[in-house]
Amino acid sequence: MSAPERRPLPSPLLVVTDRHGHPRPLVETVQAVLAAGARWIWLRDKDMAADDRHRLAEAVAECVRTAGGVLTVGGDPALAARLGADGVHLPGGTTEEAIRAAQRVLRPGALVGISAHGPGDLAVAARAGADYATLSPTFETASKPGYGPALGLAGLREMAGIGLPVIALGGIAPDAVPACRAAGAAGIAIMGGVMRAADPGAATRTYLDRWAGTDARA
Repeated sequence: MSAPERRPLPSPLLVVTDRHGHPRPLVETVQAVLAAGARWIWLRDKDMAADDRHRLAEAVAECVRTAGGVLTVGGDPALAARLGADGVHLPGGTTEEAIRAAQRVLRPGALVGISAHGPGDLAVAARAGADYATLSPTFETASKPGYGPALGLAGLREMAGIGLPVIALGGIAPDAVPACRAAGAAGIAIMGGVMRAADPGAATRTYLDRWAGTDARA
């Protein structure tokens, strides 16, 4: 079975949600990052009852649609399909069969991504025709315990050439963004740097500017 053609990534910045990151409601944070120029949101919050997550997902999806953005749902192809979402992000260790099953469930043109923690995950994703993979932990981060030592820029550089777009994830401060891009990353995925920010819109603009090289400090 030949792998389907990969869809282009909607943005080099993938904003990952975390409703525990700040006392404000998650929907307000999502609205702020979209208003600041973010266009790709990964609804990650998964420590919820199914009904509660569905309600949160519907609210986030409405925000993203209103802003003309792209919504990826973490770990649940069926929920992504019910929402008419733009993609699903599958966990590390997902098999080729599961990736292809997600492709069949989603609407035409939807993205399928996978969390990768080493070359094995990336190879599986590439063979199955996933559209991208996040690679973590790129740097040390408290949100990715148990996945081994940070891969660093050398690991990112090595694995960015395995066969599909790689998005750096984990502990990425704004100052590290240009180096991630130079190492071959197709984009960056940011959770804490935006979700925990007092001003998530300003944080979003900083990451976008650093990627584009338009920030004077980059």
